[in-house]
Amino acid sequence: MSSKLVRKWGNPLFELCMIVAAVITFIPIYYLIVTTFKTPEDATLFPLALPSSLNFANYMEAWTTMQYPRVFLNTLIVTVTSVLGIVLFSSMAAYSLARRNHAFNRFLFMFFLAGMMVPFQMGLVNLYKLINALGLMDHLAAVTVVNIGTGSIIAIFLFHSFFLSSVPIELEEAAFIDGCSVFKTFWLIAFPLLKPVIATVVILSTLNVWNDFMNPLLFLQSRDNNVILLEVFRNVGQFSVDWTSLFPMLLMGVAPLMIFYLAMQKYIIKGVAAGALKG
Repeated sequence: MSSKLVRKWGNPLFELCMIVAAVITFIPIYYLIVTTFKTPEDATLFPLALPSSLNFANYMEAWTTMQYPRVFLNTLIVTVTSVLGIVLFSSMAAYSLARRNHAFNRFLFMFFLAGMMVPFQMGLVNLYKLINALGLMDHLAAVTVVNIGTGSIIAIFLFHSFFLSSVPIELEEAAFIDGCSVFKTFWLIAFPLLKPVIATVVILSTLNVWNDFMNPLLFLQSRDNNVILLEVFRNVGQFSVDWTSLFPMLLMGVAPLMIFYLAMQKYIIKGVAAGALKG
């Protein structure tokens, strides 16, 4: 009898809990969106009420104040170059680690995995000195180089697992018999088969790089090289914050990322599942 009651009431109760959780999660998003259309007085007196009218003046002010076209271009350059570097270098490193089963290669792979357990913030002082010694301070290349280094760790792990589980070594052996070099075999045979895991790495890396605040704060000093999050940070007051001015900046910064994520999310589960069949 108890099992029947569980079957009868368990699923509706679970669904009700999920609906409540979804509503609670949506409240901050709702508050963010409706505040962008309000005056400071309305936002203070009626924080959760709908705006009386759709006033886009806050967005126009945010567009001008944060110089949105410039910071969007800087953010896009950093994101695209960082993600391309992560995909290229990580896939090549993972290919070598997966196909050469030497003791040194196994040690090197474990060394990369250990990097997932150590936060890169522990080496910020030395990293700052290195970037300064290379003459890359206040250049977008500085943020790109650091992003590639920090983002390659998880990417190598995903590519390595995918090579072992989903890329048949027989295809590469056939290419070697036909006279292909290791370099040619990788680019013509192995790399085209990595599309699911490449999509996953691209999505995860894009989310991390676009939302990164620490690296641009450390290595970008002039406003001409600012990215979106730095411009948002510039408009946070020391003693008070005008939320009706700040929230449009946040929404304009997140909107491109949301569009990208919604367009690419179907590849996440496919790529992770395909790369996790064998580790």
